[in-house]
Amino acid sequence: MERKDPRRDLLERAVDYLSEHGVIARSLRQLAAELGTSHRMLIYHFGSMEGLLVEVVREVEARQRAVLADLDPTGSPADVAKAFWRRFTDPALYPNERLFFELYGQALQGRPGTEALLPEVVTAWLGPLVALGKSHGLSERDALVNARLGMAVTRGLLLDLLATGDLEAVNEAMDRFVDTYVAGLP
Repeated sequence: MERKDPRRDLLERAVDYLSEHGVIARSLRQLAAELGTSHRMLIYHFGSMEGLLVEVVREVEARQRAVLADLDPTGSPADVAKAFWRRFTDPALYPNERLFFELYGQALQGRPGTEALLPEVVTAWLGPLVALGKSHGLSERDALVNARLGMAVTRGLLLDLLATGDLEAVNEAMDRFVDTYVAGLP
């Protein structure tokens, strides 16, 4: 019988719980009780509330990058980009996306212990996105510039979607962006 890693189990439960309920005004003791553990166990595994939150964002982002890795990279650039977007806009992912933006905002506000998250929310995506761009004929530099632009548009439209709920409008905007992007490829 395979034993589950207690740290991993706590992290997965924290991601699921915080995705549903959010972070604001929640103490480490409250969160521990809601997860069915003690605050001492959370401190043992994550060091602090902030340490846990950083790990939660890393996990949410890893889950989102897994979506990219699951796509067929041999499709046309437009098909890959649109499929990626459609997966991101699955309502089942909204709780994780809200959690990501909540914690990202806290890091931007300088919440102690979360600042290390800031470079990762960009750099962790650059490698896979640059590789994808290069696989479609872009130079390293162009792939890097397009990766940042694509992240900015995606995150902006995700915020729009979470704020307005207007899936049709954000899909139309993303499709326009993708079509314009693809028209500029070599």
